[in-house]
Amino acid sequence: MNELALKYGCNPNQKPARIYMDNGTALPIEVLGGRPGYINFLDALNGWQLVRELKAATGLPAATSFKHVSPAGAAVGEPLNETLQKIYFCDDLGEPLTPIASAYARARGADRMSSYGDFIALSDECDKATALLIKREVSDGVIAPGFTPEALEILQAKRKGTYCILQVDPHYVPDPIERKQVFGVTFEQGRNEVDLSDPHLFDQRPTKNKELPAAAVRDLTIALITLKYTQSNSVCYVKDGQAIGIGAGQQSRIHCTRLAGTKADIWWLRQHPKVMSLPFVPGIRRADRDNTIDIYISEDADDVLAEGAWQQFFTERPAPLTAEEKRAWIAQNTGVALGSDAFFPFGDNIERAHRSGVSYVAQAGGSLRDDHVIETCDKYNIAMAFTGVRLFHH
Repeated sequence: MNELALKYGCNPNQKPARIYMDNGTALPIEVLGGRPGYINFLDALNGWQLVRELKAATGLPAATSFKHVSPAGAAVGEPLNETLQKIYFCDDLGEPLTPIASAYARARGADRMSSYGDFIALSDECDKATALLIKREVSDGVIAPGFTPEALEILQAKRKGTYCILQVDPHYVPDPIERKQVFGVTFEQGRNEVDLSDPHLFDQRPTKNKELPAAAVRDLTIALITLKYTQSNSVCYVKDGQAIGIGAGQQSRIHCTRLAGTKADIWWLRQHPKVMSLPFVPGIRRADRDNTIDIYISEDADDVLAEGAWQQFFTERPAPLTAEEKRAWIAQNTGVALGSDAFFPFGDNIERAHRSGVSYVAQAGGSLRDDHVIETCDKYNIAMAFTGVRLFHH
């Protein structure tokens, strides 16, 4: 089959809609469940490229959580400690977490608010543990190179049998030239095949601190590969093999850095003892719990702590997390890697990144104010690499 009709395009009024292969070959995907839509396929195909590249670069299973053609999270399959299992709500799964399940738990768990209703991409076969994780989340669909019989049975029962399940041909190689139309005009360009696993990518280090440990190189690589498939402008904070804050689609780079930094701070604050011990009412829905935690951490905490409000969420009114407590906790986060899809024009990006624990930076370089950016890194003993590679994605 080289064509698949869709219900509609980006919006219900955009009909007809389809995906097809204009060279007459078969589509590299097979629908095993549900009726995927136009945006589902955009998320699935971008997400698959991301996890395929992460797996090739790191040698580890990889997963991503996509929303509106940008990743909300991306990760490789490193084991989860007890704290992460608890804040990702997978400590009660009843099934050991496999590497690919750990990758998805990380990708989904880092920014649960943005991942609500995601499309999942997995680099490896979806197994039972991963399917059980997906089963309990609000999600539009999943793409993977294969599914175990147990996993497929679990997923095909999700959403009363309407959950989107796509199996991709892992050996498919697209044409080197890609095309798209805007306002009836066809654009053509070579695919972005830049190799972000090149061991020499981070050789140019203009900062006084030139130390990039192996774990930092891995995390910077994850950041750049994630950005390659994120709507520009974009920056990505990574720690311990997973994105913890992605700032996507902003016209101003400093706004990307602030947005992603805030997400990274929220991820870290969710590990605060006060947050982890919040006394939720029995039976609270997962989405309500996520939203309540997000508000509790924010400056709008009174929305869930005020009299008449807290009773909806908690068995007893929790003590607020003060600004001083938040600052002190965030200050403990260190060793974070930061990637940017283009150069940082000013040192203000580094100032903001430093407040979220950034110790390592990779960016293209080439700004007229590179000297200011380097000086700001030196001020905080941050090691920075100039890659010479721009990663705009639209």
